[in-house]
Amino acid sequence: MAKKIQAIRGMNDLLPDTSPRWQYLEEKVRNLLSRYGYNEIRMPVLEQTALFKRSIGEVTDIVEKEMYTFEDRNGDSLTLRPEGTAGCVRAAEEHGLLFNQQQRLWYQGPMFRHERPQKGRYRQFHQIGVETFGIPGPDIDAELILLSARLWRELGILDHLTLELNTLGSSEARAAYRTALTAYLEQYKDELDEDSQRRLSSNPLRILDSKNSRTQEILQDAPAFADHLDEESRQHFAGLCQLLDASGIHYTLNPRLVRGLDYYGKTVFEWTTRALGSQGTVCAGGRYDGLVDQLGGRATPAVGFAMGIERLVLLLETLEVFPAELDQRLDAYLTAYGEGVLSHALLLAERLRSEQPGLRIQTHCGGGNFKKQIKKADQSGARLAILLGEDEMSRGVASIKFLREDKEQTEVAISELALTLKEHLQSL
Repeated sequence: MAKKIQAIRGMNDLLPDTSPRWQYLEEKVRNLLSRYGYNEIRMPVLEQTALFKRSIGEVTDIVEKEMYTFEDRNGDSLTLRPEGTAGCVRAAEEHGLLFNQQQRLWYQGPMFRHERPQKGRYRQFHQIGVETFGIPGPDIDAELILLSARLWRELGILDHLTLELNTLGSSEARAAYRTALTAYLEQYKDELDEDSQRRLSSNPLRILDSKNSRTQEILQDAPAFADHLDEESRQHFAGLCQLLDASGIHYTLNPRLVRGLDYYGKTVFEWTTRALGSQGTVCAGGRYDGLVDQLGGRATPAVGFAMGIERLVLLLETLEVFPAELDQRLDAYLTAYGEGVLSHALLLAERLRSEQPGLRIQTHCGGGNFKKQIKKADQSGARLAILLGEDEMSRGVASIKFLREDKEQTEVAISELALTLKEHLQSL
């Protein structure tokens, strides 16, 4: 026998018993974003490598270690998208959606990063992203946070999430703080963890969110970013906090929150949970006012966030808040036994679907005797079996067998079957 081919490590199949949970979450998000006036955009999963190097930053972990990059047959360097914001900016700028305009956009789809797979984090993972353009004030920052809070409320998980906030200020403020932080950490270079030592000369702000206990001890006496914050960013952040306070949104100020992408400035935020152990961030985002200009467009204020679908589905499963009806079981299973009955059964099922939109009915295919077909009907999870054989055909009737209820089997004229099915299913 030929050797079986398996999925690439960290790239997982989504099986039929799980997909209804994804569909439930995606539909909740889609409906909510529509109610807020956000429009969907779809971008390719492959982009020029330069797009991510210029936006994310060449000295970030994503670009240095995690991107799936290769040369195509023309010698062009291409990359499977590791995140969605850069591609969304590229698409919006390329198609003239940004200059002198306001846009509220969202997207969903797979992202790719070559990192160590673990529960809730994979090499192919899926995100829902929300991006806004052309609105400079803290009001749109607040709207995004309010929108996400409403989603958590409607999913039944708001009480299990914590909102963390910070401001990264202007590029000038970050540069001044970077200098001060580097000078301080140089004194302890040999005591820092390996990643922090590497970041000290390339991306020192990322050291702030190091998980290493000794590094965190050293950071206790590090210069405070608030001492280097520019006045405009200070006022912007104060305005955001006032709006959240007025809206009753609880948050925690986290001066160590920096995010892992170079394009962020001013507001950054994360929704975190303790229900998933160390993998606690389920949604994160912030402002990136300089990114459009950085990618060749005219300067455009922008803010957005992304949420991981795998992580959210895991959280909903852990908290057991998925609705019970997500099993999507069949309403009816139509058996067809006897000479020439199958063709009539297929046409009958089509008629029933037309007369009762939303009816979930499956027709038995593949032959087999009556006993085998009833067994298949039971295994399908359907609530009813519709029995159609040569005898029933000759008399213009069908029998309804209750598979999950202790009720007598009943016979009904085929012309009245759709209405009878509706009545029975409503009563179950």
